[in-house]
Amino acid sequence: MNGKLMVVIPCYNEEEVLGETARRLTLKMKALVDAGLCDPASRVLLVDDGSRDRTWEIITRLHAENPLFEGLKLSRNRGHQNALLAGLMTAKDRCDFSISMDADLQDDMDAMDRFIAEYSAGCDVVYGVRNRRESDTFFKKQTALAFYRLMKGLGVDITFNHADYRLMSRRALAALAQFHEVNLFLRGLAPLVGFQSGYVYYDRSERFAGESKYPFKKMLAFAIDGITSFSVKPLRLITTLGIVIFLISLAMLIYTLVAFLAGRTVMGWSSTIASIWMIGGIQLLSLGVIGEYIGKIYNESKRRPRFIIDRYLNEEGADPTVDA
Repeated sequence: MNGKLMVVIPCYNEEEVLGETARRLTLKMKALVDAGLCDPASRVLLVDDGSRDRTWEIITRLHAENPLFEGLKLSRNRGHQNALLAGLMTAKDRCDFSISMDADLQDDMDAMDRFIAEYSAGCDVVYGVRNRRESDTFFKKQTALAFYRLMKGLGVDITFNHADYRLMSRRALAALAQFHEVNLFLRGLAPLVGFQSGYVYYDRSERFAGESKYPFKKMLAFAIDGITSFSVKPLRLITTLGIVIFLISLAMLIYTLVAFLAGRTVMGWSSTIASIWMIGGIQLLSLGVIGEYIGKIYNESKRRPRFIIDRYLNEEGADPTVDA
């Protein structure tokens, strides 16, 4: 027996899919217990991230009908990463290992057996990695791959095609709790925890029901958070760019003096205008990148809680003490 498992699932407006998710999880958890892969006291923790539909009502009903399901309600919508962290920090002292996954049934539940096998072999962190991205649109597939390549190029330790389907042991969760940054990017933080890690490859399905919680705008914001939270290379690139532009400006100064002495000062109007626009654009872009970092420093300096728990439904009926 591998000990108590807690499956952590962040939920935001998931009323269309939650019933089927609960049905499949009930069967899967029973199969895991029967196979001796986890303790009968294992649980599923559903985290309501300030949903505006009947998600919390469904979680409350599931908890009342089956002690397998526990419910955690955040006081307001804090975003997928904060909701997931809230669930993991609630689970860390109540389980021997946890598995996080999304509620949309795209992650293959049967892969959990292989997750636990890797955990039994000594891995504290096990990453679920997609075999392929056939369920994605061409645009989403290419932008996702470009993002992973960019993160790698910036020196960030990140696993290609891994989202938030992962197993973490109790001591890995305790180590994760020591990271206090407000701007969360958990798939970048997990490798920083260290410890022995493993990989499980699986096929991802189409979303069972409902709409994606990551439209292009949120995906872009998520990518910017990931880049600026784990790498200062964009700032160094700005410095390099500044040096290059300075050298170009010296060359243009020499060119201007030569043109003046040669009596050709009327020439060069197009290049002057083009240079003004180019340098102005680069300056604004550079200010924007610097502003992103300053904004993050501002948010981190305030040390506001990353989440606030409203209610926690469990067998004890007591609210947890969770480090936010």
